Amino acid sequence: QVQLVESGGGLVQPGGSLRLSCAASGSIFSINAMGWYRQAPGKQRELVATMPSGGSANYADSVKGRFAISRDNAKNTVYLQMNSLKPEDTAVYYCNVDYKIGLVYWGQGTQVTVSS
Repeated sequence: QVQLVESGGGLVQPGGSLRLSCAASGSIFSINAMGWYRQAPGKQRELVATMPSGGSANYADSVKGRFAISRDNAKNTVYLQMNSLKPEDTAVYYCNVDYKIGLVYWGQGTQVTVSS
């Protein structure tokens, strides 16, 4: 059974930084892409950043230059370094793993709150 375990959310002041991590386990299949999405209250879930295997990262325009996604393929772990955080970055952040056999899994979500 596939499990995605997220960590690293919390409360931070505007301009601060947080690092999210998500470790995937329980699958024997190869990963196509790993990424992060977020959902703010009253809004739809939106892409934050994705990184395909062997490819370049993709970012939402709203986070370019502030957020950085990275992967540790040996650990099946994806990270999201978030710098210069703004109140509008407040949301529940979800890890997403897309396996090459066509299965997609989501993490349980981790709350990020940017407030003074």
